[in-house]
Amino acid sequence: MTQTPTRDIPLAPDGGGAHAAGGAGARRRGSQAILAVLAFAGLGASFMQTILIPIQGELPELLNTTSDNTAWAITATLVAAAVCTPVAGRLGDMFGKRRVAMALLLLQALGAILAGLSNDVVTLIVARALQGMAAGVIPLGIAILRDVLPPRKLGAGIALVSATLGVGGALGLPLSAVVAEHLDWHALFWVAAAIAVLAFVGYAVFVPSSTLRTPGRVDVAGIVGLTLGLVGVLVAVSRGGEWGWGDVRTLTLLAGGVVVLAIWGVIELRVQDPLVDLRVSVRGPVLLTNLASVAMGFALFASSVVLPQLLVLPRVTGIGLGLTLTVAALVLAPSGLAMMAMSPVAGKVERRWGAKVLLIVGAVVLALAYGIALVFHAEAWQILAVNVVLGVGVGLGYAAMPALIMQAVPVHETGAANGLNALMRSLGTSIAAAVAGAVLALSATTVDGVTGPSEDGFLLTLTLGLGAAVVCVIVAAFIPRPRADQQDGAAEPA
Repeated sequence: MTQTPTRDIPLAPDGGGAHAAGGAGARRRGSQAILAVLAFAGLGASFMQTILIPIQGELPELLNTTSDNTAWAITATLVAAAVCTPVAGRLGDMFGKRRVAMALLLLQALGAILAGLSNDVVTLIVARALQGMAAGVIPLGIAILRDVLPPRKLGAGIALVSATLGVGGALGLPLSAVVAEHLDWHALFWVAAAIAVLAFVGYAVFVPSSTLRTPGRVDVAGIVGLTLGLVGVLVAVSRGGEWGWGDVRTLTLLAGGVVVLAIWGVIELRVQDPLVDLRVSVRGPVLLTNLASVAMGFALFASSVVLPQLLVLPRVTGIGLGLTLTVAALVLAPSGLAMMAMSPVAGKVERRWGAKVLLIVGAVVLALAYGIALVFHAEAWQILAVNVVLGVGVGLGYAAMPALIMQAVPVHETGAANGLNALMRSLGTSIAAAVAGAVLALSATTVDGVTGPSEDGFLLTLTLGLGAAVVCVIVAAFIPRPRADQQDGAAEPA
């Protein structure tokens, strides 16, 4: 059952009401400060996803354990992010988006500190799970924007915060590589802890309390059901390549997760205050946007699997460029800058032609980038250029999806709806990681004693990324315009 939201004082960036002293200039500066804080927090949350990549191969030796055990440090972050994102969105709608976001930032800082002190794999896995929970900060930040920005600035603001999901990883990778190369590996996590603390302080100082509350009870059964279902599916998808897709563990977790999610869906339709309002989620604009999000998430991550390997594989393989991890990360980093640069462009396109057109354009640019990559991938500058075009497409597409969601759901459900949409993107990237990993593993060849994926394997993975981008275009083309009666009104601009 949809609840009627309650309001407290009107929200303004300076905390003093929509018409507080200081005039439009003060409110504008306040809005800019809020946007900067939300974007910085998003960058920090996405940075956590790539922080271990530079030392992933060294972790078994560093922690005196097996590579199978250290792989859980990656899986734990993925699963925690996927589970926490929709839950955090719903709790934000109920108890205040700012309050929940600050709680996640504290968990992120705690996880980073724990990882900085860790010397065993179990402690690191727990720490990485805590860090992964911070992924919910991004959809919460997008939902906050609906409360604090005037309509003319909302599109660009959403684009900037949404893009941080990719920007943080793109810019964080070279930073992580440099730190890992010159300092003890624990320093990576002290940097991460500092970022989380700074984001928490920024929230405390600049981001005002939410004005909207959705009354109701916490859906504990819904949280437990969603958690169990997602854990089963995502662990199976992320570890299936190592265990084997026919392995009893993979099949049991996958089948069990799907069954639990099916039961969870039936229960969610019956409870009074569901974790996810599935009746809203199956509306045409919401459902098709989420399906397009899965496709775009796949398209994004397929390139993230292929391009770094092309750069770092030895030249003797006949396909690799033999770059160091740090140099390769610097080649890939400009895509993050491209995503960020697209935020004002995305805002203008969305205002003039709508979020649906913006999503289609973003997916078309992604498809174009993959088409270029299939032909031009033999030089570092070609991969840099392709990755920049990919960044443009992702920046446009990721800006469109939250805008489409917020146009189609009641204003008091923006947190939960954006959380579910972020989950769909994560699901797409998880599927891409599993599929691309399987394709590249099956295509592995040995040349002069060096084993790595073949060129055919890389080309097939790029083709799958192209196909996902095309699917995104097709699905986006069928997204209907939301009806006026599908919204409970808009938030008051600051």
